[in-house]
Amino acid sequence: MKTNILGLPVKETEEISNDLNILLSSFQVYYQNLRGIHWNIRGKRFFDLHVKFEELYNDAQLKIDMIAERVLTIGGRPLHTFEDYIKNNKLKVGKNISVDEEAVHLIVTSLSDLLKIERELLTKSADANDEGTNSMMSDFIKEQEKTIWMMKAWLEEKI
Repeated sequence: MKTNILGLPVKETEEISNDLNILLSSFQVYYQNLRGIHWNIRGKRFFDLHVKFEELYNDAQLKIDMIAERVLTIGGRPLHTFEDYIKNNKLKVGKNISVDEEAVHLIVTSLSDLLKIERELLTKSADANDEGTNSMMSDFIKEQEKTIWMMKAWLEEKI
């Protein structure tokens, strides 16, 4: 098996890089969805949700940078155009959402879809002994599961 300078298998690392770009594209759409609902939210819960959505999009922005840098670290090239993001995105695009419950449902659905991508990456990176990607996915999963739980509690829905 051919390995790169990091000691990772070349073929598997290329696949992981491609999957990370799918995650990157999906996170970019998630980020933009959060910006849109942050700007457009209306109603009696505006003040609380406006701040929460800003917290979430700031966190997403940090994760986007981490994902892109991981792609570079393992020898890939991160996608960086809107055309590529839309082409590789796996999330629903939210448009003109101003109702609180609709906005929170979009977040829950988006995070659930991100978890699917991350869990696939977790398995692939574990199989390739890619601890860097594996650790990142594990951290993302833990945080997003908690956010889903909190959002579902806000919606008064069960997990």
